[in-house]
Amino acid sequence: MQILQITDPHLSGHDGGSSRGVDTDSSLRNVLNDAFAHGADYAAVLVTGDLVNDDPQGYVRFKSFVGDLAQPVLCIPGNHDIPATMRHSLARAPFQYCGARSVGGWQFVMLDSHEPGRAGGRLSARELTRLDAALAHSSRHTLVCLHHHPVEVGSQWLDGIGLANAADFWGVIEAHAHVRAVAWGHVHQAFDGERKGVRLFGTPSTCAQFLPRSDRYALDSSPPAYRRFELRDDGRVHSEIQWVDSPVQRQTAAR
Repeated sequence: MQILQITDPHLSGHDGGSSRGVDTDSSLRNVLNDAFAHGADYAAVLVTGDLVNDDPQGYVRFKSFVGDLAQPVLCIPGNHDIPATMRHSLARAPFQYCGARSVGGWQFVMLDSHEPGRAGGRLSARELTRLDAALAHSSRHTLVCLHHHPVEVGSQWLDGIGLANAADFWGVIEAHAHVRAVAWGHVHQAFDGERKGVRLFGTPSTCAQFLPRSDRYALDSSPPAYRRFELRDDGRVHSEIQWVDSPVQRQTAAR
């Protein structure tokens, strides 16, 4: 089963909006064109936060990009999102805001780690309870998604604005052996790791990237990107990053 993940498009509410020097409309359009080229057949699309750049009108633009997809578009909020507006704007198919979704032989659990007024994130007691209940309800292989990274990525400034209560999160995850992977956005760079048998995936933005392993905020020259997942019936996960220099130029980093 093929799954597409895009993250951190940072859309504005008007033409020509930019984030960190990148035209976010053109960048997202190029990413989606590349991702769906050559008849790519995804069972679902994951969008892991910061759909907009603090601009509620950006959700209208986001819908114009992906609102006609046949696949479910599973969305979670990031620190630059406005959760109440996002939930209302994405209340109809193909969108799903947070919650859980079964696709094929897998379950996807989408979490809200948005903490008002803060760049870092936190899972409320309610979200942790919901995560535990969703995992207890289904024994399907599970991919858990959130915006903020629940492990350190080796960048001092970014690790200071990750998931504040990561220990609580992992306490729930470790109680359910069928969690196969955790995926997030926020870090604007690629991350591929493993923790106690659970695969860990951080995904670059569809616009600008952060310099990996930098103690201070710094931008990287890497182009926009997206991630492809291949989720197998036996619970194994294969994933690759596609870097998009233009609609026709790509670089692949796979594992």
